[in-house]
Amino acid sequence: MERLGGSVIPINDVKYSSVAKGENLADTVRTLECYADVIVIRHPEVGSAAIAAKAARKPVINAGDGLANTPPQALLDAFTIREELGRTGWPKCHLAGDLKHGRTVHSLARLLSLYKVKTKFRCPRHPAHAPPKLINELNVKGVEQSEYTTLEDCLPETDVLYVTRVQRKRFTDEVVYESVRSAYVITPRY
Repeated sequence: MERLGGSVIPINDVKYSSVAKGENLADTVRTLECYADVIVIRHPEVGSAAIAAKAARKPVINAGDGLANTPPQALLDAFTIREELGRTGWPKCHLAGDLKHGRTVHSLARLLSLYKVKTKFRCPRHPAHAPPKLINELNVKGVEQSEYTTLEDCLPETDVLYVTRVQRKRFTDEVVYESVRSAYVITPRY
């Protein structure tokens, strides 16, 4: 925003805002819009962006709410895929990494589902599989899906390989984390 000549009013820590005094999200948004032309919200609670949009009269950009969404990243990723492939036809996309917690994966899969992209999933052998809710959403939209445990099995039929890291903070068991943390190292051999 600053590179475009604008400014930012950040609220990074709610203990320094009126939220700590009991102000709710809708009140905060209505106050902020008095000082801004656009509100960008990234909030830990699911549905917070919808609450903000309902309360505001100014545009609200959802930069992620809860642990399952990051729409701007999905838009950027879809744009990059289109630019790199140099075509408008949508590819077979292989999503790999911590599919259970990966907000970027969830958002991109939802966006690509609008284009009926054939989606492949690969995740380590631990409870990091794509969440059933996301799988069901894609099923309802008629998106062809497959799940793989090795790259070798699906790379021949992959146009785009989208890999996310496995995050230590998502694991309660250090042994499980150590067993999968290197599962997505991409080397020239691939």
